[in-house]
Amino acid sequence: MRWQKGRRSDNVVFDSGGGGRRFGGGRGLGLGGIVILAILGLVFFKDPTALLSQVDDGSGTAAPASTPADPNDPQVDFVRAILGDTEDEWGQIFARQGRQYEQPQLTLFSGRVNTACGAATAAVGPFYCPGDRHVYLDLAFFQELQDRFHATGDFARAYVIAHEVGHHVQNLLGVFDMVDSARRQGTTLQGANGLSVRQELQADCLAGVWAHAAEQRNQWLDPGDLETALNAASQIGDDTLQRETRGEVMPDSFTHGTSAQRVKWFKAGFDGGDIGQCNTFAGPL
Repeated sequence: MRWQKGRRSDNVVFDSGGGGRRFGGGRGLGLGGIVILAILGLVFFKDPTALLSQVDDGSGTAAPASTPADPNDPQVDFVRAILGDTEDEWGQIFARQGRQYEQPQLTLFSGRVNTACGAATAAVGPFYCPGDRHVYLDLAFFQELQDRFHATGDFARAYVIAHEVGHHVQNLLGVFDMVDSARRQGTTLQGANGLSVRQELQADCLAGVWAHAAEQRNQWLDPGDLETALNAASQIGDDTLQRETRGEVMPDSFTHGTSAQRVKWFKAGFDGGDIGQCNTFAGPL
């Protein structure tokens, strides 16, 4: 992938000391924060209850603010190039719909970070916090992507970023509010047909829509690049992960969709390039 063609974003910062915003004005995590944290836990195949122990209890002083990321770091340069292109593409897509795209900030961190959704460690993986509209990424995850998930290649890493930006697009379009409203009315989040799976698969499709538009404009994919992204999507399907970690597949606990579904919806976005084809909330998956 010739990602060097991408415009560098100015919205990438580095948090070196667990910075970011503290939820609830320093009084710990309130009910609203728990709701957001539950959504956060679903963003990257993690059990939301496991994240509660990582939430700041509100004691101590606020952490220092984020600082500009080092532009000389090749990995940072890659992230800036991919994020910059998502900004350009989604800006144009929103403009065609008569809307204005609000660019998210992407915070790079090492080990631990505080967010409007609470504190989290690198174990959470890349995630999007709807509370502050930031994408969070520990660059060490790219090594885990290769070592644990056997997903290599620049386009596989770009897919990870585009998926989280897809959550930001969902937030701007009101999908997070819709899911939370349905949850409060008793609709199930988990499960093979649950809202979480549908939300995650839509983010995959939106990542594909970006990839389609980016390739049309940049022509930056080499032979085999698309397959690396599809492989990454396949490696982080619920069934594949559960088979690997538990030895059995439990559809009732699905949060992200099967490997086949993740590949299907990313490819649907990539092949069609139409956000209208990403309505995963209607019909079968």
